[in-house]
Amino acid sequence: MTTGIELKSTITCPECGHKSLNEMPIDACQYFYDCEGCGAILKPIEGDCCVYCSFGDVKCPPIQEGRSC
Repeated sequence: MTTGIELKSTITCPECGHKSLNEMPIDACQYFYDCEGCGAILKPIEGDCCVYCSFGDVKCPPIQEGRSC
């Protein structure tokens, strides 16, 4: 495992404001996320690689390492 990489991110739903702490995949980007608060299916904002980069408080591991998803 790479050191200095944060593996947890809190996603905040733009629809209802629900916050959820999640463990991110190490070697992949997550393109969809089901909000536990309102059921909205979140997708990355255009230009972002994944839901963590769009709605999380920590970017995904590949981006943290300077790689693309």
